[in-house]
Amino acid sequence: MRRQLTAVAATVIAGMIALATPAAAAPADKSQVLSGWTQTSAASYNSWVSARAGQSSWSAYGFDWSTDYCSSSPDNPFGFPFQTACARHDFGYRNYKQAGTFSANKSRLDDAFYADLKRVCSAYSGAKATSCDATAWTYYQAVKVFGFTAAVDNRAGA
Repeated sequence: MRRQLTAVAATVIAGMIALATPAAAAPADKSQVLSGWTQTSAASYNSWVSARAGQSSWSAYGFDWSTDYCSSSPDNPFGFPFQTACARHDFGYRNYKQAGTFSANKSRLDDAFYADLKRVCSAYSGAKATSCDATAWTYYQAVKVFGFTAAVDNRAGA
């Protein structure tokens, strides 16, 4: 049983490393890499954060790493650090728009954003957690409703 768990762990780690491997060494095409970095899982989020830290290694893919973080909303509302979640959301919106497949991926991008926000909120307890969760829900509802307009109009990217 222990050997099986070790094998599974090794497979998961290898998969995460493959997602975070620079473009020069990665055989994956841009759409596969983009998809890997825009899923709802913590592993996807962590791979994107790692790639963002070394984004020059991914220049061959031509990703748009620009961000305005949480657009016209506070990046860290009530002290909750939502800035990185907003940056990943911008990354997804901007790159799927560039690929011409934004509409087909918007719902998942918004769900990934909400998952990222909930991970931020999981660090809190009690009333602070409740407040964070409510704020995360509000941000999520805003991008679900207004994100399409912002992306299509080539504004902030939500």
